[in-house]
Amino acid sequence: MRCAGRPPDGIDLPFVDMDNRDGGRQAAEHLLLNNRKHIATIAGPPTLPAARDRLEGFRQTLRDAGVLDMPVAYGDFTHASGAHAMQWLLQRAPHLDAVFAASDVMAAGAMQTLRRAGRKVPDDVAVIGYDDAPVARHTSPTLTTVRQPVEEMATLAARLLLMTLGDGDNPKGNPVLPTELVVRESA
Repeated sequence: MRCAGRPPDGIDLPFVDMDNRDGGRQAAEHLLLNNRKHIATIAGPPTLPAARDRLEGFRQTLRDAGVLDMPVAYGDFTHASGAHAMQWLLQRAPHLDAVFAASDVMAAGAMQTLRRAGRKVPDDVAVIGYDDAPVARHTSPTLTTVRQPVEEMATLAARLLLMTLGDGDNPKGNPVLPTELVVRESA
């Protein structure tokens, strides 16, 4: 057996995963390099390893750059949760100029809330999502996002499973695939 993605806490199974921590790092570096100073994030559920890693990679990069006060709202990877989290962030950090959402769908919800609040993306607030899901190319403006090689992960997980089934030998290690920032119009 081989999981696609790191399994939940307390479950010890071999897996193939994405470098979610590095994806968060890339998003933070991009915002910092574009002189964003008041940065917030919409994180995924803290019980999920991928969501925690994205937040930690993002947060650590900001800390290393001296940004210590970063508001965090949590969502569940849905459009509605991204919209609600963005509303919450605007109430608590009205001067924010950038937001990183742990999924493209939440980023799209955040962009809708920003538009309703009269904030322009990316002029007033830069937005970065995560996944490079089809929605990223259909938002207006198009969404800057962290691409995950989902097909490559699925192929590798299947290949490792077939190797295990074929000769009964479970390949050692848990491969972690690289992510890539895709810069579009939103940040």
